[in-house]
Amino acid sequence: MSKGYGLFVRFALRDEKAAAEFDELCARTLEGIRAREPQTLTYVIHTPEGEPLVRVFYELYADRAAFDAHEAQPHIKHFLAEREQYLAGVEVTFLDVIAGKVAAQK
Repeated sequence: MSKGYGLFVRFALRDEKAAAEFDELCARTLEGIRAREPQTLTYVIHTPEGEPLVRVFYELYADRAAFDAHEAQPHIKHFLAEREQYLAGVEVTFLDVIAGKVAAQK
């Protein structure tokens, strides 16, 4: 696996109302990712056990160019602009793939 580029993002949300609205924003954003981003291999949103005001994103792209294309999409630009109103904090870790197993692309 010489190719692959990923992110691990941890969002802390302000309160329960912000969490619900952030989840709605994420659902709308995922529609665009599913429809328009074939090189986005994995884009999964998690809630850690016992942390209802935290969301963790795991994102895996075919390569850095696929990530750059993702960032240029209108639905992602909208997400990035709107998310701030719901957040108490964010931590982003960029990941270069060394080895692993991913599902076969269709």
